[in-house]
Amino acid sequence: MKMARNKDLPSKLRRAKRMKQSRSVPNWVVRRTGGRVRTSPYSRREWRNTRLKRD
Repeated sequence: MKMARNKDLPSKLRRAKRMKQSRSVPNWVVRRTGGRVRTSPYSRREWRNTRLKRD
């Protein structure tokens, strides 16, 4: 089954939010916290390998 090229707006907004959450923690945050915060509470997600629960 192929993915539609034209996606509805709520679906695109959910995907965009997950893309923003998938970023790594900035270096200045790691330095400011003395290395206590190194990873994001959301796991890094690669769009090819991991599917979202609901689109």
